[in-house]
Amino acid sequence: MANSAKSATVRHRLMAGECLFGPFLKIPASAVVELAAYAGFDFCVIDLEHSPFTFERAEEMVRAAQGAGIAPVIRTHDSQPSILSRALDTGCEGILVPNLKTRAEAESVVRGSRFHPWGERGMDPYARSARYSTVPMGTYFPQANERTMIGVQIEGMLAVQNLDDIVETEHIDLVFIGPYDLSQSLGVPGQIDAPVVLSKIKQIVTTARARGKAVGIYADHVEEARRWRDLGVQFVAVSVDVGIFLRACQAMVTELRTVC
Repeated sequence: MANSAKSATVRHRLMAGECLFGPFLKIPASAVVELAAYAGFDFCVIDLEHSPFTFERAEEMVRAAQGAGIAPVIRTHDSQPSILSRALDTGCEGILVPNLKTRAEAESVVRGSRFHPWGERGMDPYARSARYSTVPMGTYFPQANERTMIGVQIEGMLAVQNLDDIVETEHIDLVFIGPYDLSQSLGVPGQIDAPVVLSKIKQIVTTARARGKAVGIYADHVEEARRWRDLGVQFVAVSVDVGIFLRACQAMVTELRTVC
């Protein structure tokens, strides 16, 4: 939110060179957000692209995140300006916009998610992100620009081909790599360790960092997260709430089966 209890948002922390970790969330429950916070994660990604969230539920999860002390990021399901504005109006600290392919699309994301003079995001001084108009407009609009992280996802070969142009886009903070979709576009679906996929990931990281962009990626497990961190990735989305819960249950069941 515009007056978050944390002085340093995700955007500020990335700009300072920090490495941040957090899970994707598919379960539409505020308790899951709180659990992620109490476990010590830096952020959580509320996933509107692949989960059954409404914007109303997403806002409740943003509220829970801010109360528990974890940075809420929303992955939108679309790059339309109205979608970007609705996500940001919840008061989240940043957005991830899926499946960007061109610089024109990246520039459109900036226009839809930044206020003047960086963009033309729809202005609603009564949104939750403005504390329902209690933050003066003269403060809220520039502060939202300065504090909010805007991330775009690179997930296919067309995006990789246009990467030099995409990373030149001003006011994009984070280039986030989707390894599974990338593997599919390279003809090896699901094989995220295939040499051709790893080569493209390294290319994306090198190109984005050379242009001063922070880089993010999805990792299934800790060893994978370590590999990406060693490569220079700062924003690592580690696993998914449903997967974390499933593996914990499976490990417990396996142990219990030794009892009887």
